[in-house]
Amino acid sequence: MTSFDNTALSQKILALAPDAILFADREGIIRLWNQGAERIFGYAAEEAIGQSLDLIIPEKLRERHWQGYYKTMATGETRYGTEMLAVPAMHQNGSRLSTEFSIVMLSDDDGNPFGVAAIMRDITERRQQEKELRDRVAELEAGKEN
Repeated sequence: MTSFDNTALSQKILALAPDAILFADREGIIRLWNQGAERIFGYAAEEAIGQSLDLIIPEKLRERHWQGYYKTMATGETRYGTEMLAVPAMHQNGSRLSTEFSIVMLSDDDGNPFGVAAIMRDITERRQQEKELRDRVAELEAGKEN
């Protein structure tokens, strides 16, 4: 039987996961950025770490995002801890992505939040296919009415 070093195993999973795994501190500064995040968002870890989450948040959504983020950091409570969220995001090249993600609130021993980890998946292609299907159904239904 093979013995496992759980720390090394965790680091390998984190590094090699195809989904983006990132961590942002209380101020919303990116502190962890895996290979999946590099692939999905186009920024190398060296470019993303130390930057604001604004790096991947579309400009028109930033105000609402930060209101919720700072409230969560102040209260330690989020309604998004157990469900998948679907939100737009931005790629380095400026293109818009559709993403789905879950978050993990991280708190210190006294229960004070010190940041949020997110596991994110690019669902842009799936969303596009769904839109094309809806458009085709609407086209067919409109054809029946004529």
